[in-house]
Amino acid sequence: MPYMLLIVEPVGQRLARGEAEGRAVHERMLRFAADLKSRGLLLRAESLASQSQAARVTVRDRQAAVLDGPFAEAKEMIGGFFLVDCATREEAIRIAAQCPAAEWCTVEVRRVAPCYEV
Repeated sequence: MPYMLLIVEPVGQRLARGEAEGRAVHERMLRFAADLKSRGLLLRAESLASQSQAARVTVRDRQAAVLDGPFAEAKEMIGGFFLVDCATREEAIRIAAQCPAAEWCTVEVRRVAPCYEV
């Protein structure tokens, strides 16, 4: 059963961390992904660029509106994700607890499911 592990990080954390520490953190995440892959659990993993390069799109009454980042009201941003294949929710939670990012941000665990499920 697929689960998405969303890396929810504070806005500005990357800037405060600096490049050298950022590269070290990224390397830890790559090793974590490699371990999951070797165990047959990893379906996909990606790091996302900062929200300063993002855009939010809404369509109302057939009119598209685009808001370019950074987003002033945002306190957190999605920094990346791991898509894992687990037998249970509990297994996905155990994997999230092993994720290095859980040390400096939040790892949100969500089962992949159709939008009509409550």
